[in-house]
Amino acid sequence: MTPTGTTQKPPQTLDEWAELLRVQEMPIFSNTAHNIYAALDDRNKGAIELATVILQDPNLTAKLLKVGSSPYYNPSKQKMSTVSRAIVVLGAEVIRELTLACSFFEAMLSSTNKDRANREIALALHAAVQAKALALSMGDTSPEEVFIAALLHNIGHIAFWCSGNPQSKKVHELIEKSGLNNREAEKKVLGFTLQDLGKKLSKSWCLSGLIEEAIAKPDSAEKRVQMVQLGHQICAALKSGKDSEAMQACLAKIAAFSGLSPETLKAKIDKNTLEAVHIARQFGANDASKFISTEAIIAKFEEAEEEKADKKQLQFQILQDISSHISGQIDLNGLFEMVLEGIHRGVEMDRTLFMLLSPDKQTLNEKFSLGWHKVALDQKIRIYNSEPSANLLFHALQQQEGVWLFPQQHHELYTPQIRQHIGEYECFVFPVYAEKKTVGLIYCDHSVHGLPLTREDFIAAKHFAKQAHIGLTLYCMKNH
Repeated sequence: MTPTGTTQKPPQTLDEWAELLRVQEMPIFSNTAHNIYAALDDRNKGAIELATVILQDPNLTAKLLKVGSSPYYNPSKQKMSTVSRAIVVLGAEVIRELTLACSFFEAMLSSTNKDRANREIALALHAAVQAKALALSMGDTSPEEVFIAALLHNIGHIAFWCSGNPQSKKVHELIEKSGLNNREAEKKVLGFTLQDLGKKLSKSWCLSGLIEEAIAKPDSAEKRVQMVQLGHQICAALKSGKDSEAMQACLAKIAAFSGLSPETLKAKIDKNTLEAVHIARQFGANDASKFISTEAIIAKFEEAEEEKADKKQLQFQILQDISSHISGQIDLNGLFEMVLEGIHRGVEMDRTLFMLLSPDKQTLNEKFSLGWHKVALDQKIRIYNSEPSANLLFHALQQQEGVWLFPQQHHELYTPQIRQHIGEYECFVFPVYAEKKTVGLIYCDHSVHGLPLTREDFIAAKHFAKQAHIGLTLYCMKNH
């Protein structure tokens, strides 16, 4: 009712619908999203200012700390009991992803149209996880931005279908009974499409950058817009079935786009689907998770979670053994054997290799290896820094924190020497150093079973490589 007691006029035009949804239905986006974006975009503002914005919303604060502690966002399980600590641990970009996702879920889960809301949540989240995984696979500099752009890509559909406004309910019924396809029905009943509504809302909520670009220009040839679109296309193809023609066509399209093989993509898509189920549950969207995947796949996911717990336990035990070893008399051979076993068994790598750098820094010589199929046991890998451009391993030696490399993105690093002795596989490589001097490196991959590497794998392997650095440093200090 208006202040004068007359019935408020139902929305008729695109502008009226956008204003209704912006002000009455999802005001949380108007305030929280805008303030967070402003804080993040202002380079003069730091973690304290961003934390202040988030802390103004107690529900958002609680949800952010809960979800931010989940393995998907915090695989190293660092303790985060404050927002400012979460910003330090996760980084501003991940916080942007989380806060907008939390705001999105809070608005959606309060919807009166529960069934439709759950379907929209399921699609948005599933597409976001698939798009982000594709961005990570292709070495994108800000996969979190791709996640948010995919999550909010159908924001017009989401805001409209989840609206509790009586007028919108009537329109829902007219569209569903029209027998037309969605776009035609929307145009006939509303006079505009829900994609048009999304464009309006993204502007009024100040959702700029990739979010706005992907909504405004869905057919753009820009690589990152295509990642967003492909996230949604994967979900659409999966509805037809994993072995359907639609899915095969989708896989072929993504393979051509990314350089990944269809077999690798299938494994990644399955894993991402399960990941989306888990994240939906973390956000409290249990009902929506059922629209992402079947009960059978969810059961399979829960079994995988149990296996993951066993893997974590093994990692913990090996790390304890390493800590005990480096607290006493350090045997360097024993230290590196334990570190290599931790990565090989604890992180479940197919092949793991530790190489020492020669005094002239021109040759890498194998010291220990696990999982390599060799003709003779005493056969050792040796890589020279003799090619016109840096190869995979000598390139990695220059990167202090370790690298995650892909044949399709870093093709020039897979030189003839690397292809001959190691092959062309997605891999992690960590330089090993002591007292600021590089002494060698650790290489690992999933070359045998072809499973996709994950961010959690990278962080766990990096943690073991760090133990080698700590042990070496202590050894040098004790023996000076």
